[in-house]
Amino acid sequence: MGQFRADLVPFVIMMAILVATLVIFWKLLDVVVLAISIAVVIFPLHTYCMRYTNRYLSAALITIFVFVVLVATAILCISILSGNSSTLQEVVDTIERWVQNPSTDPRVFGLPVERVQVSTWLEQSKSIFFRYWTMLFSDITTIALKIIIFFGSLYVLLVHGEQLKKRIMAGIPESIRVRVQKMDDGIVDTLYAIYVVHIGIAALTFVIAIPFFWFLGYGNILFYSFLCAFCELIPVLGSSIVFIFLGTYALSIGDINGVLILFFFGYIGVSALPEIYVRPVLMGRRVKLHPLLMLIGFFGGVITMGMAGFVLGPVFIVLLFNGYKIFIEERKDTGEPSQDNNPA
Repeated sequence: MGQFRADLVPFVIMMAILVATLVIFWKLLDVVVLAISIAVVIFPLHTYCMRYTNRYLSAALITIFVFVVLVATAILCISILSGNSSTLQEVVDTIERWVQNPSTDPRVFGLPVERVQVSTWLEQSKSIFFRYWTMLFSDITTIALKIIIFFGSLYVLLVHGEQLKKRIMAGIPESIRVRVQKMDDGIVDTLYAIYVVHIGIAALTFVIAIPFFWFLGYGNILFYSFLCAFCELIPVLGSSIVFIFLGTYALSIGDINGVLILFFFGYIGVSALPEIYVRPVLMGRRVKLHPLLMLIGFFGGVITMGMAGFVLGPVFIVLLFNGYKIFIEERKDTGEPSQDNNPA
C-alpha cells in the first residue's frame, strides 16, 4: 500500500501543476482548449500526411490549411452579412417604429403581450447579439495574441502531441494507467462527436430552414437560412435568436400567422428540435451515453465556462460517466465474496 502511494506522488504533483496552470492562464483557456481539441480531431490527417513527408512539414501544411479555411469562412460570412445589412436594418427599423408608435398595441392582435415587453425583448435580443461581438472584438491586441497562441499551439501539438502523450502516460502509475487509457479513448470519441455533430447541426439547420422561410413568405430565403446556420455555429447565440428577432418583426407588421409559424415551426422545429434532440442523440451514440446527459454537458458547459465549455462540458460528463463505469467493472472483476460464502 505504501509503495502504491509512493508511485502516485509524481502523478499527483503533475495534476497539481496542471490545475495551477489552468488557473493562471484561465483567460487563454478557450483558445488552448480549442487548439487541443482540433489537434486531436485532425491528427489522423497528420498521420496520413506523414507517410509522404516529415512531421514538421505536415504539421505546418495542416496548420496553414486550417488558417486558410477559417479566414475564408470569416470573409464569406462577413461579406454575406454586410451585403444583406440593409435587410436587417429594415427589419430593425420596422420594429422600432412599431414599438415607438403610441397607437399600436400588440393586444389588438389577440396576444396578451404589452408593448413594453416586446420592446424589452427587442433590446435584449439586440444586446445579446451586439454585446457578444463587441466583447469579441473589443480588444484587438488580445485577439491577435489569442490567434497566435491558437495556431502556435495547434502546430506544436501536431508536431509533438504524440510524444507528449506517451511521456504523460509513462509518468502515470501502472496501477491506474489502464483506467486513464479508457478515459482517453472516451475523450477522443467525444471531441470527434462535438465537431462533427456541431457542423452537421449547422448544415441541417440551413437545409430545413430553406423550405420554412419559403413557406413563411418574407423573401430573402437563402439569407435567413444562412443566418440561422451562422448563429448555430456560435454556441453562445444559436439560431433561436433569429426566430425571436423575426417573430418580433412579424408582430410589428401585424402578421399574427407569421408569429405563430415562427414560434411553432421555426423556433421549435428548426431551432430547438435539433439542439434538444438531434445533437445529444448523435453525440450520445458516438460516446455511448444517454442524450440527456450530453444535453446537460453541452449547455451546462457553455453557460458556466463560455466558449471553452462548448468542449469541456461534454468532456467532463463523459469522464464522469466513464469513471463510474470503470469503478463498477472493477468491482465486478474483483468478485467480492457474497454473504453465502461468509462463515455463519
